[in-house]
Amino acid sequence: MGVDDVPFDDVPNVIGNYDICIVKSMWLDANVISHATRMKLIMQYGVGLEGVDINTATKHGIKVARIPSGASGNAASCAEMVIYLMLGVLPSLTQNGMNDDLVDDKGFHEDIHTFASNADVVICCLLMNSETLGLCSSACPTGNRLSHTLPGVLCGVRWVMREYYRGGALLVNIARGGLLDCEAILYHLKSGHLGGLGMDVAWTEPFDPEDPILKFPNVLITPHVAAVTGHAVRSTAKVVGNVALQLHAGSPLTGIEFVN
Repeated sequence: MGVDDVPFDDVPNVIGNYDICIVKSMWLDANVISHATRMKLIMQYGVGLEGVDINTATKHGIKVARIPSGASGNAASCAEMVIYLMLGVLPSLTQNGMNDDLVDDKGFHEDIHTFASNADVVICCLLMNSETLGLCSSACPTGNRLSHTLPGVLCGVRWVMREYYRGGALLVNIARGGLLDCEAILYHLKSGHLGGLGMDVAWTEPFDPEDPILKFPNVLITPHVAAVTGHAVRSTAKVVGNVALQLHAGSPLTGIEFVN
């Protein structure tokens, strides 16, 4: 069993020699996948699968999988980053005279509007199901879409910020940069309606240091490292190694989540 780390430009020419592809940051589009004649599994080195054309892989009989965030330590690492980013942008609250207590409140998706209108900091964790997507879609009757995987989320976030975020509230995003509209963020930062922004992901990566959003003193960004902790990296590598051995032995694949 051989393992190779191949430059992006060479992947289409050699991918046909492999049974498994571990994706890090390259976009595996229809053209690349069409050359994967031996491929049995495309596996993300982590949770996100935005860089894999799942429909094309399915048509070619290739399974696509990711590593569940709970098992790899990804979720815990990202939760820590949320706290760090919150602490980083919280000084803007004290400068504005906002010294209220921190409240940990939980609820369902229909409670988001109430939370957002009464809080200075809102951390919103939504399961992407028909109900939450319906909530976001109803906020955007024009039918605009961010992508085929997250319909309605972009316009939903923009709408919630405009209609329900209290002036001066903070926004923390460690999920995906594309969930936020950069023009809307810039507008609300300029107007002061958005009191601060902390993010580990951006709409373009690597992040442009000359982006006007980064010039605001109440904006804090980290370079997509929320899940890059020692524990998470070791756990992810172990899952990848186990799956490769299982595939080689013809055993059932464990520790991963199939998406097709």
